[in-house]
Amino acid sequence: MNRKDAVNLMAAKGNITKAQADEALGALLDGIIETLSANKKVTFIGFGTFMVKEQKARKGFNPNTKKPMTIPASKKAKFKAGSKLQEALD
Repeated sequence: MNRKDAVNLMAAKGNITKAQADEALGALLDGIIETLSANKKVTFIGFGTFMVKEQKARKGFNPNTKKPMTIPASKKAKFKAGSKLQEALD
């Protein structure tokens, strides 16, 4: 499913226009991004949780030159499926 499919589904199931559905989806995604940027969790009970995981700096190597290098610490977005979603997949 892509954004267009999601907007069409929201419009049909929510009995709203596609423009309203697109605006609502945009607001939801912006809210999720803002919350994760603040290093907080976003939880939808039954569906799942979006969270930020800190990845420590680690040693690696450049595959082209084979020289060792340090890969800097970074933050990654992670999703953990909730119970209803997991049941639907099983």
